[in-house]
Amino acid sequence: MQAAFLVAPEGTEQVELTKPWQAVTAAGGTPTLISTRPGRIRAFHHLDRADSFPVDVTVDAASVADYDGLILPGGVANPDALRLDRGAVALIAAFFETGKPVAAICHAPWTLIEADVVRGRTLTSWPSLRTDIRNAGGEWVDQPVVVCTKATNTLVTSRKPADLDAFCTSLIEEFAR
Repeated sequence: MQAAFLVAPEGTEQVELTKPWQAVTAAGGTPTLISTRPGRIRAFHHLDRADSFPVDVTVDAASVADYDGLILPGGVANPDALRLDRGAVALIAAFFETGKPVAAICHAPWTLIEADVVRGRTLTSWPSLRTDIRNAGGEWVDQPVVVCTKATNTLVTSRKPADLDAFCTSLIEEFAR
């Protein structure tokens, strides 16, 4: 399993990156960190600076064909920055267009809204995105994890760090299909 993790250079919620990364590795997969700039990204523990992680590939050099699925960690600043980057939004849309699974947690569905891929889908997120998701044509539900198969690809979403165990279990199951 080749799993792409797409993050902005700054603002990713660290545990929403590291726990799914560990789950992919434990399942025998290979995670790859993709960002909009080369070098290192800076993760956060909510609003406090945390660790930095090396970028493996930049968005402009990433190819959907190289991956079995896409994981979008949250944090408030991370998806807010990504949704302003045309290359990042195009990469997200390409995973949907090719029918590959996508997993998004917390605030990450903001990037899905920007890529215009939530219409007709059922998903969850951090509660403050509820109206954004509904306005984009999605159905928002308050559950620890939602696996939506209402389109050509599977979409796994989760609300927050406390839901990471369910999120990781579901994304590993769906990416392994």
